[in-house]
Amino acid sequence: MLQLPQDITVSVSKLSQVFNSTSATYKFYWFLAIIEAIEDGEMKNQRKDEIEKRELFSRMVTNSWYTLNYFKISFGTQDKLSHAVSEIKKIQQVDLDIHSDRLLNQLLTTNDKGLMRELNHFEANVPHKFLSPWLGSGSKSDIYLQSQENNALPPYALYKDRILVQPDWYNYFKNNAGILKSFCYWKLALFLQARNPNVPDIPQKLMRPEKRSSLASHKKDYWDLVIGELGPVPCIYTNKKLAIGDYAVEHFLPFQFVAHDLMWNLIPADPSFNSRKGDKLPDFDTYFDAFYELQVEGFNVVQKLNPRNKFIQEFLAIFPNLALEKNKYEDTIRPMLTIAHNNGFQFLKG
Repeated sequence: MLQLPQDITVSVSKLSQVFNSTSATYKFYWFLAIIEAIEDGEMKNQRKDEIEKRELFSRMVTNSWYTLNYFKISFGTQDKLSHAVSEIKKIQQVDLDIHSDRLLNQLLTTNDKGLMRELNHFEANVPHKFLSPWLGSGSKSDIYLQSQENNALPPYALYKDRILVQPDWYNYFKNNAGILKSFCYWKLALFLQARNPNVPDIPQKLMRPEKRSSLASHKKDYWDLVIGELGPVPCIYTNKKLAIGDYAVEHFLPFQFVAHDLMWNLIPADPSFNSRKGDKLPDFDTYFDAFYELQVEGFNVVQKLNPRNKFIQEFLAIFPNLALEKNKYEDTIRPMLTIAHNNGFQFLKG
């Protein structure tokens, strides 16, 4: 279990309390924003102990953007951050897969009144409620005053448009930034897993990967073997015959939901259709039988030609005896389609 680094100059136990009792995501993303702002300043050789709230609110949106919009993780119906991100998405009309640096820059430089209103919603609760382990649950104005007087040595003092990180806390955050972010993401993953109990691999859906892993090996070392042995195979979506060099490897359940490239979910597909499918869900009754038959054919060929093929091992999680039983495959795919749809993924239209 991850632990916060100890330090005699600050109250680490109170910082732990922040994450032990929370009913929304804002504390996690507010804390991450502070750490990232300090890191950003240090990279520019600046001591960034005075941080504008607009920057922190913008970082909160940026850090949650990919989790909410790309992976469609639920933060809960009452979560104000997810509501704000949804509204900002409508206002900004940006690509869901936008790079975080570009999104942050847009949020920091825009003059759009609607967007500014959404960012400023966080002002009502986020900055002062984070300090409750140090300063209690008094009124907003009282917490602001106590923080400025440095009562109980809170991490920062609150002002109208900025926070001022206290010197000892600044050094603690700066010196332990990596561990603190890992701790925060771990706590956030536990929080979101409890609200998305059937969604796979929550920890992998908290940050935008810098680059998606290549599927070249999946093609060359697995499906090329299959097609080389069987000849061209039909695309389950378009019925086009797929030859070596003329197909894409696609996720039957979208990557945005499963967050992995395991072979039991990958099949060859018509490249033009694959690009149109995107993160859409395949209809089970329409496509599952053909998907299953192709998977079984492929598995049998590879197992015969190369029993030690590394991709065969990826079926073990579902089929411990490596017998691809149809009912067990169905029991895996069907509920995951339902869960994905309930989380906002849409089905392919015919």
